[in-house]
Amino acid sequence: MTMTRPDVRALLDQLAAAGGPGVEEQTPQAARDAMRAVLPVVDLPMPKLATVRELSVPAPHGSIPALLLDPRADRDPGPVVVWYHGGGFVTGGIDTHRGFAADLTRRLDLPVVLVDYRLAPEAPYPAAPDDAETAARWVAASPPELGRTADALILGGDSAGGTLAIVTAMALRDTPAPLPVLAQLVIYPATDLTRRYPSHQEFAEGHLLTEAGRRWYYGHYRPTVTDVRASPLLGEPAGLPPAVVLTAGLDPVRDEGRAYAAALVAAGVPTTFLEAEGNVHAFVLLRRAVPSSQADIADALTALRAVVDGARRPVG
Repeated sequence: MTMTRPDVRALLDQLAAAGGPGVEEQTPQAARDAMRAVLPVVDLPMPKLATVRELSVPAPHGSIPALLLDPRADRDPGPVVVWYHGGGFVTGGIDTHRGFAADLTRRLDLPVVLVDYRLAPEAPYPAAPDDAETAARWVAASPPELGRTADALILGGDSAGGTLAIVTAMALRDTPAPLPVLAQLVIYPATDLTRRYPSHQEFAEGHLLTEAGRRWYYGHYRPTVTDVRASPLLGEPAGLPPAVVLTAGLDPVRDEGRAYAAALVAAGVPTTFLEAEGNVHAFVLLRRAVPSSQADIADALTALRAVVDGARRPVG
């Protein structure tokens, strides 16, 4: 029997008592509005940073908004984190994830570019992976808008953003960008839409993300499930950058994250696998409501920092 943390249990009980429609009963816009409305209650505010700069990434369809965050006003050339937000490809954006991205940049002491890729249903699959790859290649070109010279990328994301980080890492492995990808950090990613996993059923209800909610998100996203960019577990993992994979123990997509980490290990990719036992999906946006989540995030970032430092350490 999987145990639930006390702070997670308190949140789930509070949500159950409050009632209200599930995401599957809402329009996409209503779901986006509800997400924005609840975040000040469940997540921490954005801390002050020396650099907060809006960016516009050129794209075939026009431009992709992004946000540069950095605790420093100036820094020497170094790695840049490209972060893709979660939200089931339908919700989420710069406004929902800037607080968490600010936490990333402070803890890692690295600049973070938070990418506001197009959302479904207005822009269904493959708009999101197209934008994710476009943004990463733009950062890898070290454009002057960044205000500094990047010398490597770190790709990361939570939930749907974790999926985008994986498929972007695959794209940059197969057709390299001007800069190398040092590492990938993926948090509770969806990796395989072609089969059922035990966690889908085990946590189908009562653990924040539900099976009905998953169907609603994918119904709007409309992916081609057998495409590698929708189900990256179907792709070849060999040659991908070192990975830190963090799953949630009470999450319908838990087993998809586990399977991805196992595939990386089997392919010889250096991988750190961590599981937030007793925690639920979306916990990076629940840092106030579920304070224990901060330790899970800190563990993953410590592991990522070790990977990055190891990759940049001189040989010999």
